Amino acid sequence: MSDSIDTNKVVVLTGGTSGIGRIAAVELASEGITVAVIGRNEHRGRSLQEEATSLAGDIDFYQADLSSQATVRTLAADLCDDYSRIDVLVHNAGLSANSRTETEDGLELTFAVNHLAPYLLTHELLDRLRESSPARIVVTASDIHRRATFDFDDLQFTNDYDGLQAYSHSKLANIAFTRELASRLSDTEVTANCFHPGFVPSTNLFRDAPFWTRFLIRGAAIIPGVGTTQQEGARRLLRLATDSTFAEQSGVYLTGNGIETPSAEASKREHAESLWEISAELVGVDSDWP
Repeated sequence: MSDSIDTNKVVVLTGGTSGIGRIAAVELASEGITVAVIGRNEHRGRSLQEEATSLAGDIDFYQADLSSQATVRTLAADLCDDYSRIDVLVHNAGLSANSRTETEDGLELTFAVNHLAPYLLTHELLDRLRESSPARIVVTASDIHRRATFDFDDLQFTNDYDGLQAYSHSKLANIAFTRELASRLSDTEVTANCFHPGFVPSTNLFRDAPFWTRFLIRGAAIIPGVGTTQQEGARRLLRLATDSTFAEQSGVYLTGNGIETPSAEASKREHAESLWEISAELVGVDSDWP
């Protein structure tokens, strides 16, 4: 944690009831920061709030299914009603679906939760972030993006669905979105950065993945030296959210080795622009934002 933290800050953190998100939420609250945690599981959310009663800051829990665009919009409205400022928006929620599933909006589930929800929630909260600037947007990506490429004719895997490929593709979208957002916000005091949390075998991310994927991940979790701890993944999230080193840097991809260049596919501006336009259409907003 940075020694320059303003304890009056408000951090909005999706996917904060388990894994690296939960660790980050507790660490932020222990520093006196108010954390609005968004998650699907009410029991985990309420237990997190109880855990935070002895901390210097507050943890407020918002139950929300981010696969629903209506829910994302309602969530954003509630957050703006409840907080006069939002200093950091962390997009950490994610999943990997076993089979192709469509949301209530008719969109492929992994793409909807991992990419479109951050896109839409950022759109809905950006004015509040600007009012609170300097502010930060942090996105949990993954180095698995390097195995993916964009197919703009079939972004939602209507043909030949593969769960791991869909997840890799969503992480590629995370990075392209972050870099394009950083470019569009270059004349503001709002930064946008993303990070690779490492391979965290103990995460709940692959709860909906195929049995063999879950089996291999659980097996890896018991092998000494394999993967990254949840604490290390959370530390990378916290660096981008609070460390003064990243106060003015934007468009960064952070890994355990520091700032790295993402794949060529993630770095192509024309791809990021195409993804931006398609995403705007899918969530029903004007693409000419911010």
